Amino acid sequence: MTALPTFQRPLDGVTVVSLEHAIAAPFCTRQLADMGARVIKVERPGVGDFARGYDARVNGLSSHFVWTNRSKESLTLDVKNDEARTILDNLLGQADVLVQNLAPGAATRLGLSFDTLHAEFPGLIVCDISGYGEDGPYHDKKAYDLLIQSEGGFLSTTGTPGSQGMAKAGCSVADIAAGMYAFSNILSALLLRGRTGVGSHIDVSMLESLVEWMGYPMYYAFDGAEPPPRAGASHSTIYPYGPFPTGDDKTVMLGLQ
Repeated sequence: MTALPTFQRPLDGVTVVSLEHAIAAPFCTRQLADMGARVIKVERPGVGDFARGYDARVNGLSSHFVWTNRSKESLTLDVKNDEARTILDNLLGQADVLVQNLAPGAATRLGLSFDTLHAEFPGLIVCDISGYGEDGPYHDKKAYDLLIQSEGGFLSTTGTPGSQGMAKAGCSVADIAAGMYAFSNILSALLLRGRTGVGSHIDVSMLESLVEWMGYPMYYAFDGAEPPPRAGASHSTIYPYGPFPTGDDKTVMLGLQ
């Protein structure tokens, strides 16, 4: 009798260490965990990831935290403490990927930059997620999803017509964009390391991620043309594409091209 093949997930055997909080990095590493990676989430002693305190909607747990942290392991470490740093270094020695979205400059101050780690762990992939990237005039500023939706131009396309009609997306799209670009880049870096044996440095920013999503309205306004107007749930250039009232005082959504 032939034995049935053992089910395997794509990232079984891959270990990820993550110094993460909020949404962008946890959302990235949750994708890795769902694909089979062992994700070890390092949290601050006493309080942990501050997203734990956003609300208590899921049996006393935060809805954001439950959403972005399933399938992971967790431990607390004061990474400024020598003993804790020894533990972290031991974890990194067994890891394939390090993901971090600490405050700007914190990873470098802690000796966790790619340049520092690469000498000791040449196969380690290091993914830094930040608001504005590691260089440029805003590199030392913290970022929040609403600010990035504004600065990236996203709010110019959402809401109802008129200057007062702007509306942010109902979920953290800037965080999600950065998390997903980090996830796809880590997968690419794992493939590259499979050929070269060498780890890569990945630098993902929330602003650059959301600006990439704004490619269509940017090209729509090419060469000084008018940008697409805010159109609520309708489309600024395609018709019929949006909500239409019906004879029984309800609404039907039509999407035709």
